[in-house]
Amino acid sequence: MKMILAELLSIGDELLYGQTLDTNSHWMSVELSKIGVKVIRKTTVGDVDSEILKAFAEAEQRADIVLITGGLGPTSDDLTKPCLATYFQCGMAMNEEALAEVTAFFKSRGRELTELNRLQAMLPTACEKITNPIGTAPGMWFDRGEKIFMSMPGVPHEMKKMMTDRVLPRIQKKFALPIIHHKIIRTIGLGESFLAAKIEAWEKALPPHIKLAYLPSLGEVKLRLTGMGQSYESLRQETDALAETLKERIGQFIYGYGEEPIEVTIGNMLRDRHLTLSIAESCTGGYLSHLITSVPGSSAYFVGSMVPYAYEVKMRQLGVKPEVLEKHGAVSEPTIIEMANIVRAKFNTDIGVATSGIAGPGGATPEKPVGLVWIAYSDKYKTVTRKLQLTQDRSMNIRLASSSVLNLIRQNLP
Repeated sequence: MKMILAELLSIGDELLYGQTLDTNSHWMSVELSKIGVKVIRKTTVGDVDSEILKAFAEAEQRADIVLITGGLGPTSDDLTKPCLATYFQCGMAMNEEALAEVTAFFKSRGRELTELNRLQAMLPTACEKITNPIGTAPGMWFDRGEKIFMSMPGVPHEMKKMMTDRVLPRIQKKFALPIIHHKIIRTIGLGESFLAAKIEAWEKALPPHIKLAYLPSLGEVKLRLTGMGQSYESLRQETDALAETLKERIGQFIYGYGEEPIEVTIGNMLRDRHLTLSIAESCTGGYLSHLITSVPGSSAYFVGSMVPYAYEVKMRQLGVKPEVLEKHGAVSEPTIIEMANIVRAKFNTDIGVATSGIAGPGGATPEKPVGLVWIAYSDKYKTVTRKLQLTQDRSMNIRLASSSVLNLIRQNLP
């Protein structure tokens, strides 16, 4: 079955200046994938008619479906409609149905329809008007035989309503679409290149209709298996079986599947095992606690935390022995062991974890450079530590250290 390809065009100078974030393309890509349409390119074009026309032509060369958002307002910088009229070699005319809809829209809100607003109903004669039930700018559908153009408002909630109610069902009716199924395998604790080396033979043995993508982020790598075929259930079973065989190679690094991040996985593990957690975090400054408590229902397992940032707080409030700090310093294995054990005892929890390090950019010494972080896990059976040498970036170090602690919990839960 032929893969149907789409290109997304976002129009507006505000997108190029960074004044408006293009969330439309992300949402549209997800929804198109669900119905079996593959997005091959996303293009952002400013308010220049020659550039818009060029983008139309290039998109039609590459894609079966061209979805356009933005530039449909009634002001002089809204160029999408006149550019579409030029591209499809047609005139502009008042669409009476669209005029009645925009008139009713303003009347329902007790507002007068101005001449400028009236221009919203002026459409290229080659298009089919698509009703905008929650706004004033109609959508425009252009059918070019085997290819289509669809222009929609850039306002996200208007575009989503039009896409969901009218555009997606119409695409499904026009094109014979394959099934696209994604299987996400979430890994942590191993970099992308090392992961690729471990599964190289497995990847090469994948069937032609299933592709693997590496999606790295701070502290983890998502593996995405994408299968294309005619049966969702067949693809699901096939990708599930492949994921199972992957466990033989990298099972110790796999922490979950789908869209749930590591903090959700840890929360589920703690809840299922009826275990409680407390935290003493220094260099991460509360970020680890934030991750834990961002999960709904975390009060079932998370008791509380301390942020003993200064030496004095580590000694007086937390209870780290002064001689340990004086001899080894705050960023050391003996200190992190004390922190994890003491916080567990103070909060009377099953598990205590701790962080201490040089987040940067200052505070380093030749023996303890920026990026040096110690983390620890403690329960009634054992205390486990890890020494990390991270980056020169403070924000990245905070996030990476927190991710490493979550992985340490995963690896050591009783």
